Amino acid sequence: MAYNRENILTRVVDIQNITWEHTGRGVTQEWVYNNVVFPKYVISKATYYAYLAMPAKRELQLLREKKQRQREADDRQLKLF
Repeated sequence: MAYNRENILTRVVDIQNITWEHTGRGVTQEWVYNNVVFPKYVISKATYYAYLAMPAKRELQLLREKKQRQREADDRQLKLF
C-alpha cells in the first residue's frame, strides 16, 4: 500500500508508461500484465486495469502544484521564533 497519494500516483504513472511502451510494439495489455507488470509490482489484474483507467498524470500534476502553492504560502507566513 502506498504511503501517500503522491507515491501511489507515481506508481500508477510508471505502470501506465510501461504499458504504453509495450503496447506500442504490438503486444496486448494481458501480455504486459503477465510478463512485465506482475513480476515487478505484484498487483491484481483488476488493480492493473483500474490503474490504466486512472488519469494519474493529471492528478499528480495537480497534487504537486498544490504542494508548491502550500510551500509558497508557508514561506510568506511570519515566524515567531
